[in-house]
Amino acid sequence: MDRMNLLNLHLKNFRRHKETNLTFSNKLNFIVGANGAGKTTILESIYYLCTNKNFNTRTDNEAISFGEDNFEVEGTIKELTESKIRVYYSLTENKKFYFRNKKKISRSVDIIGSFPIVTLTPTDLSITKGFPSDRRKFIDSILSQASKTYLINLLDYNRTLKQRSSLLFLLKENNSEKSNDELEAWNEKLIQGGLYLIEKRQRFINDFKTFVEDSYIEIMESKETPEVIYSFLESDGKKTNNIEKKFRDLLKIKEDEEKRRIANLVGPHKDDFIFLIDNVDLKKYGSQGQHKTFQIALRFAEFFYLKQLTGKTPIFLLDDVFGKLDSKRAQKISNYLRKVGQAFITVTDLADFSFLDINNEDTIIKVNEGVVEYA
Repeated sequence: MDRMNLLNLHLKNFRRHKETNLTFSNKLNFIVGANGAGKTTILESIYYLCTNKNFNTRTDNEAISFGEDNFEVEGTIKELTESKIRVYYSLTENKKFYFRNKKKISRSVDIIGSFPIVTLTPTDLSITKGFPSDRRKFIDSILSQASKTYLINLLDYNRTLKQRSSLLFLLKENNSEKSNDELEAWNEKLIQGGLYLIEKRQRFINDFKTFVEDSYIEIMESKETPEVIYSFLESDGKKTNNIEKKFRDLLKIKEDEEKRRIANLVGPHKDDFIFLIDNVDLKKYGSQGQHKTFQIALRFAEFFYLKQLTGKTPIFLLDDVFGKLDSKRAQKISNYLRKVGQAFITVTDLADFSFLDINNEDTIIKVNEGVVEYA
């Protein structure tokens, strides 16, 4: 098992951090500060190092300090060997560059999964309460970190959806025989690519369920039983014998509607994942506390799943998690973090979280208006 740790971090012109240097514990790192002080920014920069993406905003230029025209994030990640990662974004060029040991890496498939990372943030509410697309994004992000092949196939499937949408538009404008023949070809590509994703998601959910149950028990002491069901091709989680036939039949049934609406209406991009507690639908009937607990259990499950599958210990980011939990549940999660390895946890004031399990091996970093000091 590869014990993966982030040793240090350098931020330049990154939001409130004009010039910040940090070194970390390989255990728990508590980042303390008021709202807007720049604590979440540190987590955001770590996420950049591991994925070349931003978990907070869609555009990179929002991360640049006011009045500057570039930002830089650098860090050293230690596995068996050390990797020096640098992310540089130029506003004037509107370009982002990702370097590993001074070598530029351009393809996302060569970055995602190299340094597995798990994030638990307030936006996780959308996983249990939001749209099916939020749940698909969550599941796909785990599978993409676990398997480069899955990520390549997912990107290819998304390209197929775009091409097929363009063709549906042409068919609405001009329903020619040639265009209909072309649609048949794209249908075949959609089916083959879609069947791959469905099969991988099915296998994943069968394995992942156990991790969710284990994590839920750690937090709740097994007072409730969680379950995850994969609803694909409008199955609502019911057993489907011949998936390919179901896929083809649905495409035939919805062909006219697809042409009319210029939309891809059939395939794994329409699937959902149903979360249950004691056989009751969490989204429809779950309490606030149940939603929060389930979200936390999902992220711990993701951590231990990735750790087992990749052989690497993911970096764990927890942003403002403890503020909305009762002290008993928060203490359980704090204790559970000891099984994780290296984690980065933002809190507003440690005095409010006296239940947290903090020891001499941990690091406490205070942040105030982009300036850091060690407690």
